[in-house]
Amino acid sequence: MAMPLGFPLLALVLLITLTNSNDAVTVPPNYDTVFLNRSSFPAGFIFGTASSSYQYEGAAKGGGKGPSIWDTYTHKYPDRIKDHSNGDVTVDEYHNYKEDVRIMMNMGLDAYRFSISWPRLLPNGKLSGGVNKEGIKYYNNLINELINNGLKPFVTLFHWDLPQALHDEYGGFLSPKIVNHFRNYVELCYKEFGDRVKHWITINEPWSYSYGGYTRGFLAPGRCSAWQQLNCTGGNSATEPYLVAHNLLLAHAAAVKLYKNKYQISQEGTIGITLVSNWFIPISEANQHKNAALRFLDFMFGW
Repeated sequence: MAMPLGFPLLALVLLITLTNSNDAVTVPPNYDTVFLNRSSFPAGFIFGTASSSYQYEGAAKGGGKGPSIWDTYTHKYPDRIKDHSNGDVTVDEYHNYKEDVRIMMNMGLDAYRFSISWPRLLPNGKLSGGVNKEGIKYYNNLINELINNGLKPFVTLFHWDLPQALHDEYGGFLSPKIVNHFRNYVELCYKEFGDRVKHWITINEPWSYSYGGYTRGFLAPGRCSAWQQLNCTGGNSATEPYLVAHNLLLAHAAAVKLYKNKYQISQEGTIGITLVSNWFIPISEANQHKNAALRFLDFMFGW
């Protein structure tokens, strides 16, 4: 399954654009702000946009960043990407973050959700390999720019761009060794950015990462069983997704426990996880069909 990559993720929110724009706009009847605008939502509802580091930052080899599994995947297997693109440049937020923040501010948004690139801070995935000060500087600049323009930063700690060095050493999330390295990485983030970041997300869509990367192989690192004939990079779809799922949950738990026990009181932030799920309806009222729907929901949403 080919996946498009390198497209802008700064989605234009029609509702916000229409509500806040000073320009004359021809509005289709179904989108007239008389019927739908900010007042249609409860007080405190946060409007924002979102991105992920590999798809958005660019500067893949700049500023001391180490390679991620997505760098390897897109360069080694370009046919797996719909247009053969990669994340080397994309929309180049690394160099254009001020312009992006200005766009979000002009749209009238409240927040920006972005992810931190683990290998941009720790090029080989470990504290022992040294901290990339240029990476720290970039995220400090982005966070400060957001706050100075009235936007709240929502930070995802892992949006699938695992340091390639950890994948090479022990298989990344296939090994429980990943948990301590993830804990060290997130603590670095809490220390460096937690005085200003009040909304943390540990992992983006762990189901997608385990299923896409280890069951069907259409996401990095592209692993699955050979019998599926999907031209994967190796793997076992009957066992590896469950190992990865288990270690993702352990990593999430370690990150949350560390934050709550050591940083939450002083930094006054919150922490959670991003989940994705379809909705499943039993085909009949038979118990086995009801149980099947609930079981499938647990596989996707039960995280």
